[in-house]
Amino acid sequence: MTVGVVGTGMSGLALVRALEQRGEEVVAFEARDEPGGVVQSRAVDGRVLELGPQRLRLTPGIRSMIDAFDLHDRLRYGADDQPIYVYHDGELKVAPLSVREAITTDLITPLGKLRMLLEPLFGPPRPGETVDEFLVRKFGRQAARRYAGPLYSGLYGTDPRNMLMEYSLGRVLEKRGVERSILLKVLESIRSDRETPPIVSFDDGIGELVAALYEAHAESIRLATPVESIRPIAGNDDPGDDGEGDKDTRYALETADGTERVDDVVVTTPAPTAAELLEPVDGDLAATLDRFAYNPIGMVFLDSGFGGRGLGTLVPPDADDVSISGLTWNASILERDRLYTAYIDPLSYPPLLEATEGELGQIAAREFERITGAAADVIHVHRWEPGMPAYDRTWTAMDDLELPSGIHLCASYVGRPGIPGRIRNAERLADDLVGE
Repeated sequence: MTVGVVGTGMSGLALVRALEQRGEEVVAFEARDEPGGVVQSRAVDGRVLELGPQRLRLTPGIRSMIDAFDLHDRLRYGADDQPIYVYHDGELKVAPLSVREAITTDLITPLGKLRMLLEPLFGPPRPGETVDEFLVRKFGRQAARRYAGPLYSGLYGTDPRNMLMEYSLGRVLEKRGVERSILLKVLESIRSDRETPPIVSFDDGIGELVAALYEAHAESIRLATPVESIRPIAGNDDPGDDGEGDKDTRYALETADGTERVDDVVVTTPAPTAAELLEPVDGDLAATLDRFAYNPIGMVFLDSGFGGRGLGTLVPPDADDVSISGLTWNASILERDRLYTAYIDPLSYPPLLEATEGELGQIAAREFERITGAAADVIHVHRWEPGMPAYDRTWTAMDDLELPSGIHLCASYVGRPGIPGRIRNAERLADDLVGE
């Protein structure tokens, strides 16, 4: 079997590695001249900037790669024993993510805290329930609107009122074994003394892991070689087919350099790109993929002497008309000197795509000073489009997602987001392909 992989973001790189470890033939194509997708690290004015995820968790999958590529000396541990703050009523308030914080925080009133304790009395998600409706029903309006909703939906730039549980948070709870009570599951985890994997990065950023993955499997990866179309071919149309296989259809991956014939195709690109590539294979599938919405995101990297200790700031959508959706305190988490990352999305600033980089920088610096009280200078502005999967009401398209034989998807919108999640997705798909 030969597997063709389209795209070498973290999903594609992890899949190439997993398939080669299982002895399968694989060829991967990347349109850009560098791998990694949204996982990109840049050195700007002597600073390490992460244009995608700002940090990792040292999960078993990440640890195995660090062992394999001998990256231990490059590993940088983060300080994750710090609070996350919420900007509420013009002040930074601690989000209650631990028992101690739940008792001491002034983000939630005493009555609001008592309401949170009633969470086990309310059942699992209901059909058609939104993330906001579910969290309000489970934890009460204060906890849901002030931090629980923004903590989840802020990752994607989508209002919790536009996210259906069964296609977003509900999937997360199911995969984590939460059947009825989130609170009881958290308490069970505390009693079991199960440690959360530590925060980590690398001296030159997460891009070091991308570079190591690419270098280990470079012979199977063709950079700067975009796949222009994916075309099904009958077995007897393939000059290399001896007619003895049990697969009726193979696929041709067409690029400017020629055509590669493969048995299976895995598309790891965002849904809009996947839709365009798969149109010649299955028009209905392409139309379904085209329904998935994405939210663009702007990232503004700031230099400031703020010096606060914490993981970052959540900014709820209705927080005093603030034009950013959150902050990562890189200086505090990973000792990236004076470095902070501000996020802007269409929910926090609707003209995101029309604004210039200079305008976005001014907005981020202004809001940073409003939230922290400290001045900031703009280092760099980066904008992602299509950006993050929205996990909004368009995700009902999941119900209509039917893949032809030999076509597979391995991307954040059909599996767990985040780098550890993408590695697990790739491992599972590799097992499935080998099993076929």
